[in-house]
Amino acid sequence: MANPQEKVSFGTRLKQIGQVFSFTAKQDKWFVPLLIAAVAIPVALTVLLVLLGAGWIYIPIGLLVTLLAAVIVLNLRSNAAMMNAAEGQPGAAASLVENMRGDWRVRPAASSTTQFDMVHIVIGKPGVILLAEGQPQRVRGLLGQEKKRLSKVIGNAPLYDYIIGNGEGELPIKKLRTTLMRMPRNLTGKDVNSLDKRLGALMARPQMPKGAIPKNMRPSKGAFRQQRPR
Repeated sequence: MANPQEKVSFGTRLKQIGQVFSFTAKQDKWFVPLLIAAVAIPVALTVLLVLLGAGWIYIPIGLLVTLLAAVIVLNLRSNAAMMNAAEGQPGAAASLVENMRGDWRVRPAASSTTQFDMVHIVIGKPGVILLAEGQPQRVRGLLGQEKKRLSKVIGNAPLYDYIIGNGEGELPIKKLRTTLMRMPRNLTGKDVNSLDKRLGALMARPQMPKGAIPKNMRPSKGAFRQQRPR
């Protein structure tokens, strides 16, 4: 089950907004000029209306419009800055989904290689979603292995897979959020919980290492003779 979100205090929220502001200003050179314009234009129009005798009622309206414009600019530019910073970073896709609104169960790097190729498993109302990051040729092999393994437990749940990247047939990380939000809702909350439990049991099973068993791990011949019935 997803843990309930903890309430955030007003002071903590202001601190978070300050961090987002600072990060966006460093990443996006147009952020500060656009924010200034978003604040200055509504304020100037409000002052002009009041001076022309339109009434003091436009002051609170102007303040609300100014605040709304600033929030819109901050939201759009900060999201774009985060996407640009995350592009090409290992594990960025899993981190992005973990911070999305809604009931998304994420298992980062369920399969991976030493070259930082990885496949993340996401469970949500659309079904089971595999997100692959890394070199396309290598992650296709990982995707095939994960599909074969998951087919044992997901039943009739829809299974989707995406390779994160900017190449042909790949999904840019900038479009990952909107792609997931637009997917059809095929499962209920109860289905998601059941699927999550089955997948958790599968992931908990120890996997035997591939390849030959090392000599220092092989049982001695004497051990077999001792266990053999006389």
